[in-house]
Amino acid sequence: MNKENSLVYQSAERFTPWQAAGITVLACSATTLLATPLLDYLDLANIVMLFLLTVLLLAVTLGRGAAVLAAVLSVLLFDIFFVPPRFSLAVSNLQYLVTFAVMLVTALITGQLAAGLKQKAREAQIREQRTQGLYEAARQLAGTLAQEQVVEIAQQFVRKELNAEALILGVNGYPLESEHGAISTACRIESHLAKVALDSGHTVRHDELSADGYASLYLPLQASMRIRGVLAVAFPANVPELLPENQALLETLASLVAIAIERLHYVDVAHTTQLDMVSERLRSSILSALSHDLRTPLTALVGLADSLSLIKPPLSTTALETAQAMHEQASRLAGLVSNLLDMARLNAGNVTLRREWQPLEEVIGSSIKLLGSALSAHPVRVALPADLPLLAFDAVLLERVFCNLLENAAKYSPDGSSVEITAELMSNFVQVRVCDHGCGFPGKNQEDLFNMFVRGEVESSKPGTGLGLAICRAIVEAHGGTVSAENRPEGGACVCFNLPRGEPPILEEEAA
Repeated sequence: MNKENSLVYQSAERFTPWQAAGITVLACSATTLLATPLLDYLDLANIVMLFLLTVLLLAVTLGRGAAVLAAVLSVLLFDIFFVPPRFSLAVSNLQYLVTFAVMLVTALITGQLAAGLKQKAREAQIREQRTQGLYEAARQLAGTLAQEQVVEIAQQFVRKELNAEALILGVNGYPLESEHGAISTACRIESHLAKVALDSGHTVRHDELSADGYASLYLPLQASMRIRGVLAVAFPANVPELLPENQALLETLASLVAIAIERLHYVDVAHTTQLDMVSERLRSSILSALSHDLRTPLTALVGLADSLSLIKPPLSTTALETAQAMHEQASRLAGLVSNLLDMARLNAGNVTLRREWQPLEEVIGSSIKLLGSALSAHPVRVALPADLPLLAFDAVLLERVFCNLLENAAKYSPDGSSVEITAELMSNFVQVRVCDHGCGFPGKNQEDLFNMFVRGEVESSKPGTGLGLAICRAIVEAHGGTVSAENRPEGGACVCFNLPRGEPPILEEEAA
């Protein structure tokens, strides 16, 4: 502990009471010996000034207790050795009683004032030092690059200023390692008290734990967004009481540590987000480049496969079946390339929506017609409200949404089961649902299905790349809507998306 911090705790005085009393007696005796030869040369009033000076010096040096003792001793010594009759407590002149009273009161007041000023000066010095320490800690915390450095700075500050040990607990209740990769064993944790401080956001104290080596003070690390952990402090066993100014100091330190930890958290989040953005941009660029390079030969391959069926004389049945298979596989690969191009374009944000006010049933009908044979084994039932208003959307993109959803519903439903399309009017949007009677979505987190290259069944015999739902979400969100997936209680799956209603134009009836 620093010499300037010797008054931080009530028990850590510069001198013990017995030492202070001994010094006071010696100082008053020395004043008496010094003033005795001067009795023939000085008036008693001047000798009283010497005793008052002694009281003042003792008050400044040793404090209030020594000042009171010096005042009483000075009156007694002055009476015995200087007031006639000397060497007795008797007083020949009653006027000296007034002198004694004034001398005692003056000495007590002077001593109290001097001791109080000395105490204030020492407290101001301690506050100045601690303010400087907090400033230095804040400067170091502002430049930290890892949580381990934050822990090390906090522990060093607590040791230097309060001669105590500290630990920083994370939100999971476990201590964070310091910069040296170790956890301090000098501070033991009471997990229940730490959890109370973490959950309530208030400081928790239990002074009886100090004697057992446990942390007796738990301060929540309250940052601007949420609590980032707990600062636990264990004080030495010889500290009887934690002073209010020390607790205020630790609360300030806890606030600085919380801000530093939150800053590091958001730095990590920003770094991770930047890496994800760069990775996504690179992946989109690669997909876009590959898709452009593959589209031309795939188109030619589809055309060549179609031309084989037009050759005269006709090919054999086996050859025609082979040509048809080539056509189907080339068409499927061309669809995959189109999806990749759409996904890359949507992720790049280069798509300009061509919104027009139009009825929803038209785009549903065109999507069903476009799929053709893919829905031959699945009747599609469409139920739309009679008062469904016009909606502003890009018909080409929304057609792609319905095509992907209907194709998925037909792919994962048993033959003969129906696919249902319904719509419902809400306050600010229209909710559209595409439902089937299949086996439903596997797992509990259906939100992952809308990520790129994620399929409901990872190992499945059904063809697919996991881009359909990702494209649907990108298109719906580009229109200002939301999309979600859920399983039906009676069996099957539903994909639900919302489209903003807006304010459709008023159509005037033509005159007859």
